[in-house]
Amino acid sequence: MAHTPGFIPLEPYPRYTEDEMRLRANALYEQSSRRRTVRKFSADPVPRDVIEACIQTAGTAPSGANQQPWHFAVVSDPAIKRQIREAAEAEEREFYAHRASDEWLQALSHLGTDADKPFLEVAPFLIVVFALVNRTDENGERTKHYYPYESTGLATGMLINALHNVGLATLTHTPNPMKFLNEVLGRPSNERPFVVLVTGYPAADVKVPDIARRPLEEIATFY
Repeated sequence: MAHTPGFIPLEPYPRYTEDEMRLRANALYEQSSRRRTVRKFSADPVPRDVIEACIQTAGTAPSGANQQPWHFAVVSDPAIKRQIREAAEAEEREFYAHRASDEWLQALSHLGTDADKPFLEVAPFLIVVFALVNRTDENGERTKHYYPYESTGLATGMLINALHNVGLATLTHTPNPMKFLNEVLGRPSNERPFVVLVTGYPAADVKVPDIARRPLEEIATFY
């Protein structure tokens, strides 16, 4: 029989004045608006405990039935990063040469992407995020997870913002297919690769596409 947890009082939320709320909301927006995806990283080391704290923040994300269906495989070993790069580039060459439609390639053209992924070796950390479709406990009983991909997406978003908060750049890399990541990292089949999150300091000479975010009136409707 599944254990049913009890309920405890909610820890107090701070009640800010309306002016304080506006200041905090605008400050977070200003910080978040400076976040950019980069494809060129510095090899400068990043403290592991910083990455650990950011992952703990990601682990506070909401999830279906509170099943927390995610796993973060953190790679800093150069040999493993080399394996991931070689396998990812093999899939990317197939993508650009055969799998992607002309429409898809056209949509990517302004970003300057191609099959070469040197950042997979240069950046100090690759965080491979897996979504767990089920989980087997110590008694061998399997539990199905509900909304594993949506939940993992929420956790990944929180992780990206946590890394940005400490001054680290990120890149979401999704070679297709990604099953090779289970083999390279020795992860079980119930874990499905969701994204490779590349992170580190941006390179000193990095440039990013001249693009803008959609304004509020295009992304929100108030009823």
